[in-house]
Amino acid sequence: MIKQDLNQLEEKSIYIIREAQSKFKNIAGLWSMGKDSTAMLAIAKKAFMGKVPFPIIHIDNGIDFPETYEFRDMLTKKWKLNLIVAKSKINKELSGFSCCGSNKTDALKKVMAEYGFDALIVSIRRDEHGIRSKERYMSPRDENFKWNYKEQPTELWNDYSSKLDNKGHIRIHPLLDWNEIDIWTYTKKDKIPINPLYISRNGYRYRSLGCTRCTIPIKSNAKNINDIIKELSNTKIEERSGRQQDKEKEYVMQKLRALGYM
Repeated sequence: MIKQDLNQLEEKSIYIIREAQSKFKNIAGLWSMGKDSTAMLAIAKKAFMGKVPFPIIHIDNGIDFPETYEFRDMLTKKWKLNLIVAKSKINKELSGFSCCGSNKTDALKKVMAEYGFDALIVSIRRDEHGIRSKERYMSPRDENFKWNYKEQPTELWNDYSSKLDNKGHIRIHPLLDWNEIDIWTYTKKDKIPINPLYISRNGYRYRSLGCTRCTIPIKSNAKNINDIIKELSNTKIEERSGRQQDKEKEYVMQKLRALGYM
């Protein structure tokens, strides 16, 4: 995994977030309390003079880790975030993992309709999963949240001109170019708070965070961010190998994302 120029990555992410804030009337961000979405919030703070200027949505199925809820409440207070908690049901669904997937998408649909959001900042990266590599920085969804990955807007020379399709919305992806080591290196450099589940306890830690039902830890002795970066420099294991849903066949994940899954 290659480290990239953090200044260039940060500059582009700030540009994309500022462009989104200026283009759309009512924007929000998704926050899972994981490393990527927390780094996105830190970048947004830097882009807007120390304050995140848009509401933050947590899609809560009620079975996140206790540490995740504690981290959410702590950082919400510390950074004065405008947090919206959208409750997600746990029902049988397409992927076979009732805690996440389309159930969380349904909760997101409801909260976006309630507040009238026309754009949503999501902290996905291209290197996380094959289907995510097809995304654009500003990616349109129709009014049913469907994503037409075969016909997407061209993005050339920093021209992000995606437009709303009737009652649809735009997904903003300011971290597309980052990789896992970049996120950790940036987190260390800017001293961004992290969920404690990323740090090893009793020889295990979480490399990618979901809820208690579909996330498993990996073997690790990483006691701090330096250890995590060193560990990632030598591993060949996929980042989301501990996320049960991501082990589904590629077409299932592609279908889920086409239907609006984050």
